This record gives sequence, structure tokens and C-alpha cells, in this order.
Amino acid sequence: MLLRFLPFLLAAFSLSAQSDWNDPFPPHRIADNLYYVGSKGLSSFLITTSQGHILINPSFERTVPIIRANVEKLGFRFTAVKILLNSHAHADHAEANALIKELTGAKLYVMQGDEKVVESGGEGQYLYKGGWKPCKVDRVLNDGDTVTLGGVTLTAHLTPGHTRGCTTWTMKATDRGTAYDAVIVGSPNVNPDFQLVNNKDYPQIAADYARTFRMLKALPCDIFLAAHGSEYRMAEKVALMHGHPSRNPFVDPTGYRSYVEQREQSYLNRLKQQSR
Repeated sequence: MLLRFLPFLLAAFSLSAQSDWNDPFPPHRIADNLYYVGSKGLSSFLITTSQGHILINPSFERTVPIIRANVEKLGFRFTAVKILLNSHAHADHAEANALIKELTGAKLYVMQGDEKVVESGGEGQYLYKGGWKPCKVDRVLNDGDTVTLGGVTLTAHLTPGHTRGCTTWTMKATDRGTAYDAVIVGSPNVNPDFQLVNNKDYPQIAADYARTFRMLKALPCDIFLAAHGSEYRMAEKVALMHGHPSRNPFVDPTGYRSYVEQREQSYLNRLKQQSR
């Protein structure tokens, strides 16, 4: 009986055992109205506007006190969050959707492919299934849809594979009078326990990843961000920022291209290995 459930136990462990996911991290400004408010290991981004704020990734329920404290340290009201977005429907990024909605009254927008997973509390997801509070989705997004609040517009790009509705967000961000293309990558990671070949639960997973890499390589990117700070060297860039550089360290198009290339190569290697 234990062997039957072992894959699910391992999957749950991999989503809860990261050592820095619960560690506080100082909130910081990335560009004029774009801020980091997450924990050390789980990225949450706040986009402020004149009509309220947008929060990307509420993370775990236990992460919410960190997010709330960080928003308030920056001088903003947590209850002014009007729109809640996700990068993808895994518990480490979406578990607290219902709690954030309850605390702020925010509307939740989710990409098609992940909306049923969110509304069922994780059921129906490939591999990482269930265990969190269901949350009503107020708007189902399609690839290319825009989300606008207070003069700020984000574009939702479907980048599936990691989940069916994995979403990469893009927006224009200004810093020191210069406009930049900001990209918040959903996730192109092929987790160690993912099956790319003959996957009965997610038959199109390999093709979805291939689509994602085509999309990511086509996006213009100046400011590179991701669902986990380590993926874009967040701590290192914050340290550089505190040194008062003449150039914003989050402006990193080379790092973005290298990251996408590395993740694509990892995907191709896994696909080749599993196809033998």
C-alpha cells in the first residue's frame, strides 16, 4: 500500500522541504512600481498603482505573514491588493490564494489549464495533487490576455509544461527614467520526478515544454525575474543594489538568455534519456 502512494509522498516532500522557503527576506524595489515581497526562496512580486496593487504569487499560507509584513515595510497597505495572479498552480506558489482573497478582497485571475486545479485545491494537477484550500477563480485567462489596473498593464503568456497553465508575465517597468521589458518567468523547469515520455496523466507535456521554450526565446527581456529568487540570482543582485551601482542589477538580459538556454538543454537531455 505504501509503495502505491510513494510517488505522491515524494512529490509532496519536494514541494515542502526546501530550506529557505520559509525564511524572511528584505523587501526591495526592482523598478519604479515593481517590488519583491516574498520569502527568501519563494518569489512574490507587488506591482503598485494609483488604484490599488497587483500581487503575483501568494506562495504557501505560512508565507503570507512574510508577504504582508514586507508589503507594509515598503509603506503600502496589504489590503490595497486588488488583483491576485499566479505563475503556476503548485502549492508553493498558489496555496494561499484563498487566504489572500479573504484578507484583501482581491480578484483572482488564473490561466486556462490551471483554473480547475486552483478551484479544486490542487486536484487534477500532474503529480503534485491536492492538499490546499480551493479558491474561486474570478477570471480565466488565455494566452496573450492583458491585466490592467491603474494604468499598469501586464500580459499573460501561456508557458505550459511545468503545469498546464503555467504563466509567464511581462510588463513595461521604468527605472531612472528608462523603460524596460520585465519578464517574470512562470517556470520552464523539468522537475526530477517529471515524466516527459508516455505520460498518461499529461500526454502533451513534452510538446508543451517545447512551446514554452519557443515563447521564452521570443520574448524581449531586460529585467529578468522568476518564481524562485535563486533562479535569477536575487540575493546577489540585492547585494549589488545596496552598493549603489550606476546600473540596476536586475537589468540582466544576458542572464535571462543563459537561464532559458540552460533550462532548454536540461529539458532536451531529459527527453532524450527518457526516449531510449
